Amino acid sequence: MGYTAREEWQQHYADGKNFRQLGDAERAVFAEHTPVPEGGGRALDVGCGTGELAAYLASLGYAVDAVDFAGSAIARARGEHAEVEGVRWLQLDIENDDPAKLHQEGYDLISLRLMYPFLRDRSRVLHALGERLRPGGALVVITPVVEHTPEERRDIALDEDEIGLLAAGWKQVVRLEADELAVLVLRGSCHRGAAAVERRQPPTGHAVTGALAVVTDEAGRVLLGRSRRGMWELPGGKTSGPEDFAAAAVRELGEETGLAALASDAYVVTMLVDDSHGVPRLTAVVRITAWSGTLTTQEPKLFDRWEWHDLHALSCVGDVFTPAAQALDAVWPGVIPDLPPVHAYPVAVDQPPVPGEPAEAARLRHEMAETVIDGGWGPSEQVQEALRTVPRHRFAPEVNLATAYDGGDRAVITRRDETGAAISSVSAAWLQADMVESLRLQPGAIVFEAGSGGYNAELIAHVAGPEGRVVTVDIDPWVVRRTRRFLTEAGSGRVTVVEADAALGAPVHLVPRGGFDGSVMTYNCWDIAPDWREQLAEGGRLVLPLEVGGYTRAITFERRGEVLHARHFTYCGFVRDQGQQARTVPVAGFLDGELTLRFENGIAAPTAGLEEALRGPRHELATGVTMGAGAYFGSLQLYAATTLPTFCRLAAHRDTGVTGVAKDRDTPAILGDGSLAYLMHVQTRCGERPEEKEWEWFVRAFGEQGPQLAEQLAATVRAWDRHVRADDNSKHADPILTVHPAGTPDDVLLAGDVLDKEHCRLVFRWPGRNGHVPGPARHTDAMAAATVEA
Repeated sequence: MGYTAREEWQQHYADGKNFRQLGDAERAVFAEHTPVPEGGGRALDVGCGTGELAAYLASLGYAVDAVDFAGSAIARARGEHAEVEGVRWLQLDIENDDPAKLHQEGYDLISLRLMYPFLRDRSRVLHALGERLRPGGALVVITPVVEHTPEERRDIALDEDEIGLLAAGWKQVVRLEADELAVLVLRGSCHRGAAAVERRQPPTGHAVTGALAVVTDEAGRVLLGRSRRGMWELPGGKTSGPEDFAAAAVRELGEETGLAALASDAYVVTMLVDDSHGVPRLTAVVRITAWSGTLTTQEPKLFDRWEWHDLHALSCVGDVFTPAAQALDAVWPGVIPDLPPVHAYPVAVDQPPVPGEPAEAARLRHEMAETVIDGGWGPSEQVQEALRTVPRHRFAPEVNLATAYDGGDRAVITRRDETGAAISSVSAAWLQADMVESLRLQPGAIVFEAGSGGYNAELIAHVAGPEGRVVTVDIDPWVVRRTRRFLTEAGSGRVTVVEADAALGAPVHLVPRGGFDGSVMTYNCWDIAPDWREQLAEGGRLVLPLEVGGYTRAITFERRGEVLHARHFTYCGFVRDQGQQARTVPVAGFLDGELTLRFENGIAAPTAGLEEALRGPRHELATGVTMGAGAYFGSLQLYAATTLPTFCRLAAHRDTGVTGVAKDRDTPAILGDGSLAYLMHVQTRCGERPEEKEWEWFVRAFGEQGPQLAEQLAATVRAWDRHVRADDNSKHADPILTVHPAGTPDDVLLAGDVLDKEHCRLVFRWPGRNGHVPGPARHTDAMAAATVEA
């Protein structure tokens, strides 16, 4: 019964035929090795057939999802086990269908009885099922083995090499036998870290040239062969005679897999130069954009089988032939981490986009869009359509679909620096929608983006329409290479990627006459570069995450002459800036590393005498300002950072300390001469329900001037409570903010609280404050600089 097609199994069960009955030895294995967890468990029976095992698992106490791709099998299972409770009978092709019907919170037990050898893409399916196991759960594979199977039926059995591959990567593997069947009980991570490996036999000759074919199926999965050398490889091989690289890749694809492609659909995208056992090696990476035929193993002496692999699972696929791993990285940078170095020479070709995505991606993309829209972040039809259309997962291939299409606050980190800090990411979808919406783009708009990745640029391009264009700039060569490749694979062709310092704006020849219609920055900006304003059209909008006192807000500005006027504020956080705008925050440490003061506005204040003060008595003052659970106080942070002359942030690095600030948290603070005051919220009312809980803002202080500083900080909190805060978290008052070029005289500025940066002067006008333009206050003047209120 080595059937390979769904129709054959459909007919098999429709004709009343059965499968090998569940034996007592198999039942005993499940009862002993996979007991139902306390409180109940959930099981998934894959390839359930007529449902004998599913019914038995239900009798043990599992709630069971029993799936089979043959409708006739499911129909018989429902009829033959109609009296069994606790089983959902689902018609589902576990290899190809959208798994939306499966339980989203995972399973304690997943069983594959007598069906694993029938899978086409065994590694991919096993990885996907392993991802659905709950902590402590088990995946049980029951399979015939070659030694107990007649030669003519060994296509339904596994040999020892296949069993070893199946078990690789699991933390706990228990192998049992039941009636001459192998039973594998697998627990722990199914991940096996990818490793680039070389063949044992060195190549012959003075140099080796070859071509590797990178091919994807209708779901966007890449084709890899499990070679007899025990590694995964791409189709490909040496060139023959005067044959060009593209022709060699097409020929090798046909000879090894049975798939046919035209030379016109083969594109050499990168040349890789390295060596193998000291022999120079030149490998052409050939992207094949279209093919036909049926996948078969044409060279069984060299390959066990060919499988289609999800891109996000490549990082844990095991051993990969080094040139194949580097070729995969050339097409999808980042999908396999920690590769050995190679000299890569990208080739400029006009490769068309390559289609392909699983049905699950389309469903999750629409769910993400609806989550964002329901949150009020994408009100326009153009932005909503962009969210539903642009394939976000293709710009983050290293993560699974659920992560890529998370509609919440999750950003996908795509690059980290040597310290582990994130330096490039695909931002949360709601925030991208909000920022694109804030640009208010018209059809045909030309937009500048600082900080690349591809997805955000494609959202903008979709909103701007067929006549629109996006220029995206990034300082990191790796990010630029990645963005170009992803846009080639899945883009509209309306995005230009430039490697440069985005703080210098776009290259002059790419700036439209009259300036960009809109500009967006996708990283935290401490300052506003002059080129961003100067390259923006009159009336155009600039959206950027601006740091003020270390707090970030995505602020939408509109250009009016040399002045930028704020129109919209959104609470957010992004990766830090690099290049000319990169900076180091001045800090001062105290009490042997217990505390740090961060001067986020750029200039450190004198701290003489503060160490001694922190070892002395602590003063405390109640503000009388309270808040309930879930209250938003981000506007208080911004209000304090822009209205208090000696503002800084106090960070704690121990769980217990003199300040009471929790470890790894920080709070607004102000300084005096050898004195410090800072803000805390203290729970003053407890309860079982959130609405019964309450917190009050307190000010704590140290040093001789501590009581006066505490009064000043408390007055700021009370002023915020009266003039800025609202009961509705979304209705807090924003300041009127204007941004002027650096060097603008004080008498030209509007009245307000002024914050000076290197390239600009920010003027904040908060409700309830009489505007003033303070000069650079001396530290001894801090006590006299009381909060000005109406």
